[in-house]
Amino acid sequence: MRLAELAHPRQDYAYAFLDAFAKRELRRRLLKAVAIPGYQVPYASREVPLARGWGTGGLQVTLALVGPEDVVKVIDQGDDQSVNAANLRRFIARMSGARTTTDTALATLIQSRHRIPEEMLGPVQILVLQVPYPEPLARVEPSFARARELHADAEYGQVWLGLYEDLVRYRTPTQGADYPVLVHGRYLMAPSPIPRWDNPKLHQAQHLTLLSAGREKRVYAVPPFTEVRPVEFSDVPFEVEDQRGWADWQTGVRHKFMTELPQADGDCRYELSDRDYARKRAAGLPTQPTYYNEEGRFYHPGYLAPRTPAERLERLLHGSPDDLPA
Repeated sequence: MRLAELAHPRQDYAYAFLDAFAKRELRRRLLKAVAIPGYQVPYASREVPLARGWGTGGLQVTLALVGPEDVVKVIDQGDDQSVNAANLRRFIARMSGARTTTDTALATLIQSRHRIPEEMLGPVQILVLQVPYPEPLARVEPSFARARELHADAEYGQVWLGLYEDLVRYRTPTQGADYPVLVHGRYLMAPSPIPRWDNPKLHQAQHLTLLSAGREKRVYAVPPFTEVRPVEFSDVPFEVEDQRGWADWQTGVRHKFMTELPQADGDCRYELSDRDYARKRAAGLPTQPTYYNEEGRFYHPGYLAPRTPAERLERLLHGSPDDLPA
């Protein structure tokens, strides 16, 4: 008898790394998540060659959906070339044979950490968001068992109370990224640590958004054309980050989400967070329509309240300034 005869027959990796049972189980959970917008569906999070907390949930969803004909884009806080995004992109391509791109318009499957691209996504595109902590009630209710009861009863009074206390003490909400939203008028949802600037992009979007937390073993979804509203009071409306005076130092573009870059002399300059969009604008290449137009108006009229007294007066006299064409 030879040692080779005792050894287990060689088995290569399954297509897209995950075995068929894991893909089937995750796809079924995704179908349930799409059927119940905003509801957290538990799933059996598998081990992947990536440390927990670095996108294992998003990676598993991408691997369960990717096919040979897909074009994959991976971004980390808007950047395609960060170490984490580049490693994930190479791994997905190696395991699936799918093509990769940095162009948002060409991608069919986009995995992202902490950002939604500036260019509008279409109905044939799927956005996968990496989520570290999926429970939006964690700030007000430490017990996960009790949080599930509150979700079942749609009892979100503690969240409204927390917002009220912020407004009384600081005159503004203190939560920046991961600002909670109400999906389809029913479930409170953590939209992942995207900035408030990106929250409105989930509202009535053409694309499917899937959110996955590998460490917490939860997946949830925002289907296309779903109502997504931030937690807000009618007399104190939700506001995105105020970057009206900021302009990209390379292209001069305004009214897009910027990253602040401190300089050695104590000054600051700003650059577009979405590096693919910045590349196109710098090279003079055509771009897709963006969620915020060149005047900073969101493409859904009336979704965001006017900021300045002049805008509020214009809205009272002539209707919402967002009704103007982009």
